[in-house]
Amino acid sequence: MRVIVAAAVFSLLASAAYAGDQGDTERLCNSGNTFDMVECLKAKTAQWDKRLNVAYQQALKDATSDKQRGQLRDAQRLWIQYRDANCLYFGLGEGTIARLEAGECMRRTTEARARELEDTSKQ
Repeated sequence: MRVIVAAAVFSLLASAAYAGDQGDTERLCNSGNTFDMVECLKAKTAQWDKRLNVAYQQALKDATSDKQRGQLRDAQRLWIQYRDANCLYFGLGEGTIARLEAGECMRRTTEARARELEDTSKQ
């Protein structure tokens, strides 16, 4: 059941793929009604997810062996499981603030992983 709920929360927060090309990643999502703020967080998460995917593909190319590439794939799959489970925790909170906390968790965590992988490829 939790897997289904986690997938639903992730799907809700990661939808709106169109938003990935719009807006500014520095724009704050703290104004408007709850719906507007959640939509803003989804758009920002989509932007960071695109950067994450680019950085991940580059890290795979930069890997020096099949073993290292395999480890990166395993780590990325586990990281996604962690992110989704961790952010679901916030989404299961009380009231409408839970949607915002879950959305911010997805954005913040995705941004951190994207930056981590981008920094790895710069070394």
